[in-house]
Amino acid sequence: MQIRVAHLRLQGQSIAVFAADATAGSSTARSDVLARLARKARASGLRVDKAVLRFMEGGRITYFGSPDLVRYLANSGLHQWTHWIDD
Repeated sequence: MQIRVAHLRLQGQSIAVFAADATAGSSTARSDVLARLARKARASGLRVDKAVLRFMEGGRITYFGSPDLVRYLANSGLHQWTHWIDD
């Protein structure tokens, strides 16, 4: 399965936004998915200082991960996907 990734620089940090969610939908399951995808992104050569998941929940785009990044993306949105990784 291919996962879309937005890799961007924000305030001197490398950020990864993954188009994915955990099947269970719990915080623990989402944390596990986020950690796994961040490891895969790093293994593919991307620098990842902070990361979040982006998914639809209740008909709305939702973010899960680093709280400051979640707030930023919830207010500004995401402009485009830049990479794909295999999961």
